[in-house]
Amino acid sequence: MQDIDLTLAPKEFVSLIGPSGCGKSTLLRVIGDLIDPTQGTVTINGKPARQARDDHDYGIVFQDPVLFEWRTVSKNIALPLELLGWDRARRKARVEEMLELVELQNFGDHHPWQLSGGMQQRVAIARALAFEPALLLMDEPFGALDEMTRERLNLELLAIWQQLASTVVFVTHSISEAVFLSTRVVVMSPRPGRIAGMVDIDLQSPRTAETREDPRFFELVTQVRELLRLRGEHLLPEEEQLLREAAE
Repeated sequence: MQDIDLTLAPKEFVSLIGPSGCGKSTLLRVIGDLIDPTQGTVTINGKPARQARDDHDYGIVFQDPVLFEWRTVSKNIALPLELLGWDRARRKARVEEMLELVELQNFGDHHPWQLSGGMQQRVAIARALAFEPALLLMDEPFGALDEMTRERLNLELLAIWQQLASTVVFVTHSISEAVFLSTRVVVMSPRPGRIAGMVDIDLQSPRTAETREDPRFFELVTQVRELLRLRGEHLLPEEEQLLREAAE
């Protein structure tokens, strides 16, 4: 990556999109202090990235839910709270809140292997949000899921974000997902990754399944598409189909 200059406002939902290898996930990890930048600085709410991580300002969700198979759903969600030293009663109350938030109230005693992929990702999101981080980092969390599950979890994620009002940075390869979820889409160019442009997303809220049929949705998809194409990005077949439908 080179010449990255990006400022996020509180409570924004920002998606990073670009060709494979452009540095989307690397940028996410630099923000989260999982990788040290070779130059420049990262500041989170006025703090250096390392201090923000030490202060538990981050929640992180990866494509793989990374759940502990031997712990129940409730105990997976409670893990960061245990590490923070919360007492048992406080942990229990918070876990119950998070199970309700991700609509898994009846699955607290289940183990991850008993859940579908989409349900496992909801557990991972609940765990990341359990300690109310100011910033949620998400690296293609729905990339391995089927399209129907992915679209349903998009809606659920937006509902959670609107309730908790965390700032979200979301990495995706899907133009339609980026536009549907975000308040702003950051388009990155091929290696060495740079910010090729940004698209403000002015779709009405709350967003619903019908939002994907809104003419403005297709206009914004086209704007993102054009920025990608200017930088040599090749679209996936499903994205090409989406854009053909938008032109009809």
